[in-house]
Order: sequence, then C-alpha cells, then structure tokens
Amino acid sequence: MIPIDIEHEMRRSYLLYSMSVIVGRALPDVRDGLKPIHRRILYAMHDIGLTADKPYRKSATVVGEVIGNYHPHGESAIYDAIVRMAQDFSIRNPMVDGHGNFGSVDGDPAAAMRYTEVKMAKLAAAMLSDIEKDTVDFVPNYDASKKEPTVLPSRFPHLLVNGSSG
Repeated sequence: MIPIDIEHEMRRSYLLYSMSVIVGRALPDVRDGLKPIHRRILYAMHDIGLTADKPYRKSATVVGEVIGNYHPHGESAIYDAIVRMAQDFSIRNPMVDGHGNFGSVDGDPAAAMRYTEVKMAKLAAAMLSDIEKDTVDFVPNYDASKKEPTVLPSRFPHLLVNGSSG
C-alpha cells in the first residue's frame, strides 16, 4: 500500500477527468467543426438515408437511431442538439432541415420530438461527401456493434461559418 494525500489525489483525478470530458465532448474538432453529438446525428441521418431529397421523418426516429447506435445518453441532449442544428436563428447555415415547431428567437421551446420531423439539410451532404471512400478513419461505437467516423470529410468550413456553443 502506498500512502497518498487524498486531497491532492482528488484534485489531480478530477482535473484529469474534467479535461478528458471537455476535450472529448465539449470542444468541436477543428477538422470538421463538429462536437461528437453533432457528428453522430449527421452520420445517423446519413446511415438511414435521411438526405435532403427524401421525405421528412419523425425527430424521434433520429434520436432513437443515435441513442441505439452511437450515443447511449439521454434523449433530451440529442433532441436539443438536433433542434439547434435546425434553427436558422441559432446558426448561419443549419445542417438539419426541420419541419414543425423548432422554437423561436424569443426563447420559445421546440415542440416535443414526436411532433417534429427532420431530414438533412442540403449543405449537410457536403459534410458527408465521399465518406464511403475511406476518406476518414472509423472507430467502433460504444458497444463495438457498428463503426462511426472519427470526423466527417467536410467540404464545408462548419466551425468558421457556424461557430460553436453549448
């Protein structure tokens, strides 16, 4: 047994953990300008063929796809991210084309996911262009049942144009 100062160890461990969370989840990757949740949403929509030329589908479908395959966390965090990606008053070029009540600039909340519908915006295709051609690396998802991209190929400078917050 090695004696340690508990206060020092708690500070060190918490700092390491918090930095890992910030770098892994809260900061966008400069290569595609997306945080992991946004990348997973777009990739899930691509995976189920929810492109700009297809009909809208219930937002809950996309949320379920993301939770089930890529991001096993709360549905509200995923839906909130989808809503923000659809709001033209939140970002300059939305990546999600939303149909229904997605909130307002005055702070009104979006309708529940069972009432709204989404598909990828036309510009989102530029984020996923050539993804099937080994343009980016893939890693196993959380349960190793599928693979997900580490970044998107991105022919659009998302971070420069839309910025990031949250």
